[in-house]
Amino acid sequence: MLLEASTLTELAQRPTMRAVVLQPPGGEGENMAVREVATPTPGPGEVLVGVAYGGFNFADTMMRRGIYPHPKGYPLVAGIELSGRVIALGDGVTGVDVGDRVAAFSEDAGGFAQRCVVPVERLVRVPDAMGLDVAAAFLIQGLTAWHLLHTVSTTRAGDVLLVHAIGGGVGLYLAQLGALAGARVIGTVGTRGKEQRALEYGAAKVINREDEDFVAAVQAFTQGRGIDKVIDSTGGSILDRSFDLMRNLGHVVSYGEAEGPPFANLWQRLVSKSLTFTRLHIGHIDPRSAAWAAGVEAVTTAIVDGTLKVPIEGIYPLDEVHAMYARLESRQVAGKLLLRVDPSIGA
Repeated sequence: MLLEASTLTELAQRPTMRAVVLQPPGGEGENMAVREVATPTPGPGEVLVGVAYGGFNFADTMMRRGIYPHPKGYPLVAGIELSGRVIALGDGVTGVDVGDRVAAFSEDAGGFAQRCVVPVERLVRVPDAMGLDVAAAFLIQGLTAWHLLHTVSTTRAGDVLLVHAIGGGVGLYLAQLGALAGARVIGTVGTRGKEQRALEYGAAKVINREDEDFVAAVQAFTQGRGIDKVIDSTGGSILDRSFDLMRNLGHVVSYGEAEGPPFANLWQRLVSKSLTFTRLHIGHIDPRSAAWAAGVEAVTTAIVDGTLKVPIEGIYPLDEVHAMYARLESRQVAGKLLLRVDPSIGA
């Protein structure tokens, strides 16, 4: 559906909007609710996006619980990933027009609302062949996977990778992008039933940590060959035990701590095999950089040509945001959940 410019302008000028608002955790009652709040105004170098879909990430659950490592403050309009159309421009904005279809990573959150202000450099233009639902589903997880493999580390054909939580959102992209790079990808999952899709997406082996000791299983599968790279979002004991699988001069790449921070013995673990340790937060990659542009180009091209699959597991209307959070926190999701924020924005 092509919206008239006058319609988009009218959306931008509405004084209020519906949004998912988080209050400080730990108080009395529910700290998340859909509320009517003031429509934000884009400042210099910013655009106002009419939001069609919000992409749901584990980081959103951490913000609700107050444990996100990059604090935003409360009250907070939730949502760091979104797709929609540009509906207003701030001063000095060039290279984008009202009506453009875009996706965005909003470092300051605000994406689970009918309108969201985003710095213009954080916009990604959505190809004509891509729906806005897909656009809200790939940006953070797909680009995180790309940068884990190709920006903060180097992935070569023949490398053996171990990916923890391979059945989750980022993990499924790592399975695909790692295989496309010619690597042999081994994964682990912590929930029975998440193995199959990762195998379908290119993993050579997936181990359920509930059923078997992943260290022994990986050693048996590789016949004792050391792992070139571990990509981990679990931290804690799972990360610690992974060091037993590393080859000398291997690389440990972290992007989350679902079980907890790395143990205090991290230095000793690295020194024992001259390992490299990297921790990535995608918000630290400059969206104006060549590395960011290369990731966007590679990932969007692969999605459009069908090489890279975008697994959308469920789409929830704005008023069912609690159900969306509950489903992700059940740890049964193998793919992406979306929030349908404002269907009037169109495809």
